[in-house]
Amino acid sequence: MKSLYLEDFRPGDRFESPGITMTEGAIIDFALHFDSQPIHMDREAAKGSIYGGLIASGIHTVAVTFRSLLMTGLLANNLGSPGFDELRWLRPVRPGDTLRAVAEVLEVRPSSSRPDRGAVRFRCTTLNQLDEPVQTVICNQLLRRRPADADP
Repeated sequence: MKSLYLEDFRPGDRFESPGITMTEGAIIDFALHFDSQPIHMDREAAKGSIYGGLIASGIHTVAVTFRSLLMTGLLANNLGSPGFDELRWLRPVRPGDTLRAVAEVLEVRPSSSRPDRGAVRFRCTTLNQLDEPVQTVICNQLLRRRPADADP
């Protein structure tokens, strides 16, 4: 994918990431470092939970979603993010699930105070290998505008 600038995005545009498979080891490792609840890191304890087994941390799912979007090159001109809105976890993510993100452009807004940048709002839906949504979130990104000397 070519490097996209603010001007390349239109409301309704959709982008899809490649899949990332969630391994048991990665789920446990993330939990040990960042969300040390038994349902995320202890197979036996998780069996007795309402989920009936080990599940990924929701924060891990957010991180994998963002990583998968970065893999597309979609955010090559990203300047950062003021934050996320409306984060929802819709179903558990389990070892062996393959996640991919679909990002739909909701809004494109050039900055009124900084002519070299603007903001894009994406609705990001994370799907598992069965095309079931596991997470939704509104991603707000600051992106560079196309420099005068850049190829269109």
